[in-house]
Amino acid sequence: MIEHDEFGPEKLIELYDPKTGMHGFLCVDNTSLGPGKGGIRMTPSVTLEEDFRLARTMTWKCSLAGLPFGGAKSAIIFDPKNNPIEKKKEIMQAFGRALKNIAPKIYIAAPDVNTGEEEMRWFVEGNGSLKSTTGKPKDLGGIPHELGSTGYGVFHSTLVAAKFLKIDIKEAKIAIEGFGNVGSFAAKHLSEVGAKVVAVSDSKGCIFNPDGIDFNKLSEVKKETGSVINYKLGNVLSNAELFTLPVDFLIPAALADVINSGNVDNIKARTVVEAANIPMKPEIEKRLYEKKILVVPDFVANAGGVISSYCEYRGYDVEKMFKLVEKKVVKNTKAVLRRAKRDNSSPREAAMKIAKERVKKAMEKRNQPM
Repeated sequence: MIEHDEFGPEKLIELYDPKTGMHGFLCVDNTSLGPGKGGIRMTPSVTLEEDFRLARTMTWKCSLAGLPFGGAKSAIIFDPKNNPIEKKKEIMQAFGRALKNIAPKIYIAAPDVNTGEEEMRWFVEGNGSLKSTTGKPKDLGGIPHELGSTGYGVFHSTLVAAKFLKIDIKEAKIAIEGFGNVGSFAAKHLSEVGAKVVAVSDSKGCIFNPDGIDFNKLSEVKKETGSVINYKLGNVLSNAELFTLPVDFLIPAALADVINSGNVDNIKARTVVEAANIPMKPEIEKRLYEKKILVVPDFVANAGGVISSYCEYRGYDVEKMFKLVEKKVVKNTKAVLRRAKRDNSSPREAAMKIAKERVKKAMEKRNQPM
């Protein structure tokens, strides 16, 4: 269900192009702080409601990160696995054309599920403006998400959470759902500081080794065979089993609503760091909070991607981007956890208070008479 409140959504747009069959959505949730920022998701099952939930998350994420962006999200109903790449290119170009009067004026796109830097190139080709999206290829002035800015931010958010809970990161056991652009980089950086990544999943299953998984070997296996389950030093589990492992940190880093009413009571992790967007609904988070499981919300932990987008938008180099991601994610995670402790509230409640205060202030300023 799409909620309408004082924050938005400002625009809900359904798009269709008869020539190409492109069928998509755009939700511009709130532009008080600046043009709505949010990626383009391509899946066969995406809905306008999911698009709205993601856009609302972007409103809070940009606010909490202290960026001059509002919240938005777009989506295209499309199955990349059952269509040739030429069709995907055609669809993306059509989507860019359809949003010519919207992007970049009040919406700035970015990569998301099943879209990357080449898809952003095609979007620009259709739209005509280099400012219409971030996450572009380097030759178009982009800082591609493939550099791992989101996973890098998740890594730093996890370190802050570990220190907050007095967990030695070198003794910590970590399970990561998803080994794509976000999960793989989170695993890489956590492994480099000595954390024990014991479980990793992808679309084909989960590999589990209680003694730890060698990140470099796992990356080679994934590249050569297409799945983490072919890593020999471990046991293959179902994706569902990953969420029930007794670990210090559970990092959902791929799909929406993977923690839900069906498995929430079986979560045994001490901490959940939400690397994916909306990996669970707020009411599920509340149940984990009641079980004294700390949850670092998505728009706190995975803000590295949108911070990187801001750096690209401003023309910063990669080195400056990574420094800003670390600085902002560390600062914001600390602020949220401290406020949650002070107010005796969940981290999401604390983060929402901070984000809403900033958006409301911007809305009041915008609504003042000239």
